[in-house]
Amino acid sequence: MLAAPVDAVPDAPGLIHEPKWDGWRCIAFREPDGVYLQSRAGRNLTTYFPDITRAVRTLPPGVVLDGELIVWERGRTNFALLQRRVTAGRALLRLAHDCPAHYVLFDLLADTGGEVVLGLPLSERRARLEQLLVDAPTQLTLTPQTTDTQQVSDWLVNWTVAAGIEGVVTKRLDSRYDVGRRGWWKFRTRLVTEAIVGGVTGSNRSPLTVLLGRFDRRGRLRYTGRTHPLTDAQREQLGGMLSPLNPLQHRTAAMVHPWPEPLPASWSGQLERPEPLRYVQVEPTVVAEIDADVAFEHGRWRHRVRYARARPDVSVYDVPLLLGEEGSYFGEP
Repeated sequence: MLAAPVDAVPDAPGLIHEPKWDGWRCIAFREPDGVYLQSRAGRNLTTYFPDITRAVRTLPPGVVLDGELIVWERGRTNFALLQRRVTAGRALLRLAHDCPAHYVLFDLLADTGGEVVLGLPLSERRARLEQLLVDAPTQLTLTPQTTDTQQVSDWLVNWTVAAGIEGVVTKRLDSRYDVGRRGWWKFRTRLVTEAIVGGVTGSNRSPLTVLLGRFDRRGRLRYTGRTHPLTDAQREQLGGMLSPLNPLQHRTAAMVHPWPEPLPASWSGQLERPEPLRYVQVEPTVVAEIDADVAFEHGRWRHRVRYARARPDVSVYDVPLLLGEEGSYFGEP
């Protein structure tokens, strides 16, 4: 079951709210002879999470669970450590020992013995899930739920930065589980902020998307993310402000461009790695106002951001520092 994006947290009788965890969605099948972990896209994750399969083995055969795989580091979810499970190779068992994963559970698809419970209301599926987890290992965690809008506000204001959640998922207590249907709602915490234009796809006169950066504490411009495609009006406005950075300009440019071209595939932060990204480097003197969510790792936004407009009134030196190096996430002192 999936969640449709919304611009505000729904508030009506019969609704329940849960934190939206920053991890990998996973369905766990407790089979008679073992455990099978499946990603949202249908990928087999079993071999990458021996610690989770061991924990799920303690549950009765036939059980099918829905939840989110996460890894904690110093009290906050760390998406990069989650990704390392796929590339760890022979170091996987050591990684699982040093940085154990947790499986945050929020639904039950089949109960003990394989009893399918998709048609039961969420409130009853939740009650059964709670009972299943009474004596379960600590790595199997039940996600919090609330009907209190004040609690939801606390999650959005405090948990997004401190714990690393992305927002809130809202569900109907009387809803059945419809596989593949968007019957839930998800609200992502977002903020309006600024970043420096360091490159574009397309051309500098007609940019399609924008590659963004911020300075770190040493004054080096670091790549922080990429925008969604620009509108025609945005392309026209920004294209008239960009200056190309070619080899002959490096000595006279306001700042030397520090990013490789093409942009490495690993910088995208996705599970399925794309090809290296060809782009046009520009002189990093233009500031862009953007709308971004709060999911970031290694100083980069993991999801594409929304480009709003250029800010010729703002100096690149007034843009907040690299994500994680500001006084606070929101760039406040």
